[in-house]
Amino acid sequence: MTKYEFMYSASKIVFNVASFLKPKRVYGVENVPEGPAVICANHAHFSDPFYIIHAIPRRHKIWVMSKDEVRHWPVVGPLLAWSEFIIFVKRGKADIGAVKSALKALKGGEKLLIFPEGTRHDEIGEGKTGAAMMAIRSNVPILPVHISSQRKFFRPIEIRFGQPYMPFTEDRKANAEDYQVATDALMEKIKVLGQEEKA
Repeated sequence: MTKYEFMYSASKIVFNVASFLKPKRVYGVENVPEGPAVICANHAHFSDPFYIIHAIPRRHKIWVMSKDEVRHWPVVGPLLAWSEFIIFVKRGKADIGAVKSALKALKGGEKLLIFPEGTRHDEIGEGKTGAAMMAIRSNVPILPVHISSQRKFFRPIEIRFGQPYMPFTEDRKANAEDYQVATDALMEKIKVLGQEEKA
């Protein structure tokens, strides 16, 4: 059993217990593509990555990009670092090492979970261009996801997977403006998924 498999199984047990209090409803999981993809979701709670990972079939290995501060949290930080599927990012600077690790995972045929907003928000905010940049540079699709921001006991948490899509299809090298356009389009897709929850 790999470290990833161990952490997946252990967190699944905890997650199943927690689901009695905060159950989940998953829509569109059939949209999760085989092969590499950048999974992009809104971010309101620390538990969001666990809900999303455990909503996706286990055969998909998912790397998660997380702020470097999490590494120093008691108990949780060392465990996540030990698992070796978290890519810690130093915020406020160009973390070349983190970008290279993310691109390596994608080129290796695996999936990468990124929260484009960069931090938690109750309402969907503006996205940073890193997720779009990595998808475009790796030539892999983006999978937009919306997860409920409201968390109340016994009220289902809805996770909606949209259609995967290629964020840049022009026959030229993308530039900074292209990354921004792709990011704006991505955040709009996530918002639309959220509106389906309220419908």
